[in-house]
Amino acid sequence: MSVIYLLLTLSILVALVFFIAFIYSVKRGQYDDSYTPSVRMLFDDELVKESTEKSNKV
Repeated sequence: MSVIYLLLTLSILVALVFFIAFIYSVKRGQYDDSYTPSVRMLFDDELVKESTEKSNKV
């Protein structure tokens, strides 16, 4: 029975370490997307052209 308590304690500690590492990486900007906004402006014109073409066909 003591093995179960030991494994439960260790698994909670490991989960807390991973959670703290995740929170740390989010706060440091690891998951910020700096590429998509610079590319998005290249595709905006295509969306505008498609919507005007559809409105002209009607």
